[in-house]
Amino acid sequence: MSLRRLCFSAFVLLPCALLSAAKPNLILINIDDLGYADIGPFGSSNATPHLDRMAKEGMKLTSHYAAPVCSPSRASLLTGCYPKRVLPIPHVLFPGAAVGLSGDETTIAEVLKEAGYQTACVGKWHVGDQPEFLPTAQGFDSYYGIPYSNDMGPGVDGSKSNPGKPLPQPKGQAKKKAIAVNDETGIKGPTQPPLPLLENHNVIERVKAAEQFTVTQRYTDKVCDIIRQNKDGPFFIYMPHTAVHFPLYPSKEFMGKSPNGLLGDWAQEVDASVGQVLNVLRELKLDTNTLVVFTSDNGGSIPHGSNNQPLRGSKGQTYEGGIRVCTLAWWPGKVPSGSRTEEVTSHMDWLPTFAALAEAKLPTRKLDGKDLSPLLQGQNGATGHDVFHYYRGFQLQAVRGGPWKLHLEKGELYHLGQDIAEEKNVAAQYPDEVKRLRALADAMKDDLGLDGPDAPGVRPLGRVANPQPLIRADGTVRVGFDGVVKKLP
Repeated sequence: MSLRRLCFSAFVLLPCALLSAAKPNLILINIDDLGYADIGPFGSSNATPHLDRMAKEGMKLTSHYAAPVCSPSRASLLTGCYPKRVLPIPHVLFPGAAVGLSGDETTIAEVLKEAGYQTACVGKWHVGDQPEFLPTAQGFDSYYGIPYSNDMGPGVDGSKSNPGKPLPQPKGQAKKKAIAVNDETGIKGPTQPPLPLLENHNVIERVKAAEQFTVTQRYTDKVCDIIRQNKDGPFFIYMPHTAVHFPLYPSKEFMGKSPNGLLGDWAQEVDASVGQVLNVLRELKLDTNTLVVFTSDNGGSIPHGSNNQPLRGSKGQTYEGGIRVCTLAWWPGKVPSGSRTEEVTSHMDWLPTFAALAEAKLPTRKLDGKDLSPLLQGQNGATGHDVFHYYRGFQLQAVRGGPWKLHLEKGELYHLGQDIAEEKNVAAQYPDEVKRLRALADAMKDDLGLDGPDAPGVRPLGRVANPQPLIRADGTVRVGFDGVVKKLP
């Protein structure tokens, strides 16, 4: 072959080689407090056509686990570890917390950034609100959102009740105040500061009731803009919605549209948001090179209107309804359409999965997650976790091995393959399974421990001196936070 022909062949083939080697874009949509059966693909009567299509064109993960509450769940997702390993706290974080996800931990964003990705976080963060803990200090190129839950603000701003509903009665407020002790995890109860909206590390707005109605669409617009700006990729977008956490603020366009109250209305708006994101990907012809994962940070809150059927329990519990979350994976041409897996998977699997797809280096610290990319792409023999440990705060409350699950304190044994609702305790009939699962639990004594904050495998929290709220009750933004003294209305 002549040199000229060789050069021409290389010129023609190079774009094809580059195209085949293109790293996939990655989008992770994480809804707040969405129940297992709050969307159509998992049995809801809420109208969710875009999620229905996503499931039809992708995969349902029917045994996907999170932590029982917000902050630990998000820390686990971001780091690929059991929550107690990286964020050992008793419950969740609150405004002005002195602790948060340590900067020594390596997040998904940091892993992917090193592999050449543009990284963005849009939505609720909730693993620390001090500058040292915010997304822009944890590997994200940009951040837009509220740094914690939308109920962590003053009642006068609409943060403590659903729209149009009265605030809790003084008796109830007094009770909450009595048990709300401020500590290193932040400011609790009715004295919480206003909700701040951040752009990168700067407070740009005080979020009141009127703004809460607009949050979902504003997040969606921001994500669509980021996709368009980075269409040449690769990019990673983490989209942890404020929806559908209490108080329930669907936009007025969606209010009253579902058969299931405000929460159903907001779930339908979330569906519309997903549809807008997927449509932008299709419009830009990025759909066949983009993996989109849709999930929830924990089970739904039944008192606030969620539906976790057929699962038992609610947010905050280690019965399946508190931790098994509705999850979809969509990547046309890669994830088999109309597929489903009952393999045990979890939030802590997304870091190693995304790292594998991006050909990125894994963190050197211990991970608990597993690469799901073979499972997602339908490879024969691909599996999830053989064993899964259910932590609530510091305590190991349950363990699953295969289809068997043991609740440790109560000694309840369930065969989830035959009894997903955890209705029939069969511990007395299967003592050998009880013994086997207790041994699996005891094996964690020398790693994350069975209870209490200290154990050999638990890593230190991030910690700052003199933490301050990002915005004060009078609207004054924290002095020195963005270098500008300002007061928001």
